Amino acid sequence: MNAPVRRLSAVVAVLFIALFGSSTFIQFVSANSLNDRPGNARTIYKEYSRQRGSIVAGKSVLAESTPTSDLFKYQRRYPHGQLYAPLTGYYATVFGSATGLESAMGPFLSGTSDQLFFPRISDLLTGRKPQGASVELTIDPKVQQVAWDALGNQRGAVVALDPKTGAVLAMVSKPSYDPNQLATHKQTTAQKAYERLLAAANKPLSNRAIAGDLYPPGSTFKLIDTAAALSTGKYHANTQLPAPAVLDLPQSTAVLPNDDRQPCGPNNEVSLADALRISCNTAFGNLGMTLGAKALADQAEKFGFGRPLQIPLPVTPSSFPQTQSQAQVAQASIGQFDVRATPLQMAMVAAGIANRGVVMQPYLVNRIRSSDLDTLQQAQPTEFSTAVTPEVAAEMTTMMEGVVESGTGTRAQIPGVKVAGKTGTAQTSPGAAPDAWFTAFAPADDPKVAVAVIVENGGGFG
Repeated sequence: MNAPVRRLSAVVAVLFIALFGSSTFIQFVSANSLNDRPGNARTIYKEYSRQRGSIVAGKSVLAESTPTSDLFKYQRRYPHGQLYAPLTGYYATVFGSATGLESAMGPFLSGTSDQLFFPRISDLLTGRKPQGASVELTIDPKVQQVAWDALGNQRGAVVALDPKTGAVLAMVSKPSYDPNQLATHKQTTAQKAYERLLAAANKPLSNRAIAGDLYPPGSTFKLIDTAAALSTGKYHANTQLPAPAVLDLPQSTAVLPNDDRQPCGPNNEVSLADALRISCNTAFGNLGMTLGAKALADQAEKFGFGRPLQIPLPVTPSSFPQTQSQAQVAQASIGQFDVRATPLQMAMVAAGIANRGVVMQPYLVNRIRSSDLDTLQQAQPTEFSTAVTPEVAAEMTTMMEGVVESGTGTRAQIPGVKVAGKTGTAQTSPGAAPDAWFTAFAPADDPKVAVAVIVENGGGFG
């Protein structure tokens, strides 16, 4: 072989090696990054043309994929619209994005989860079109509808839990939105709907039950004061507390008054039980300063404040402020100053008391099934924390029954059912009506449900 032929052969060999190397790099090393590129239309069409699994609650279908004649082949549909939108979120081809459970449970719904490996192999061998898994929620559709109807046209949220398991029975956030408007394949329609929702002052895209702008919990926080006090062993339901009409705050010109600017009892004193029953600000402000910020923060943490949580939707942690100011501690003791909480958090407080002091891990997904109806995952109730002893929980239950029987929560009475509850009024911006809170569980002697309700600018109870 002469020299020119040898050189030509070497060049061809180098080209083959380069071609082989580049194709290997593209198909294996760079495959994931190329697939993840926003402009990769083939990946987008492949993902959206797969039949996505359903999201269901009881016998109600909350999200499903319906066949279409366009390139995407399937479009997401939400039969109940606004009722479940804060939970389901949306799955939008136009934006190439998903929110809510559509995002949190995305690998299962799309069929790409590692737990669906064998079903995918089966689909490949049988030639069957791949399908995503269905996600079954803990939501009780009847409870969800009742909560939705009860909240009416008001802004706010409702959360209902099974105190013995932590299962979320209802989660309502208002105002809501129609996810069908965002799931449409009509780009102009979807874009306009999204921009309108994003610009809305009442923030319909926020799930007020677990995220968004958290709320001062107002007097519902007095449950945590009470738990902290009883847990010391130095206080009991009949312990007398100072309860003047107005509490002078130390090292401050500010004062903490009762709502009616009257003493809460004879001789400016009131029992701990009656202080909770009538929601006495000065008694709890004084109690908070006596216990100290650390004791309150520690007790709040036992109920879940400051701790990350996913249900599997991410929950914004509630917070108790770090402060050395006694004046600020007094204000925080009545759920003001920089205390912030989600309705889910306050439902967890009530549920923990209802469950003999044990707070259960809240969860929203009960079961995941493959397209063959095989169970891939089944929820198992787990303990989140022990907030108080059974004895403290029992004493608090009796005190909370008093709130509903003859205190600030009489409107929550149910004939033939004992209800244990606590009302709350939270001041927000100057000149605005306060937020109204209520958290409770029932039946008090055998709890089946714990709830928390927030009505923005809804007035107050105490």
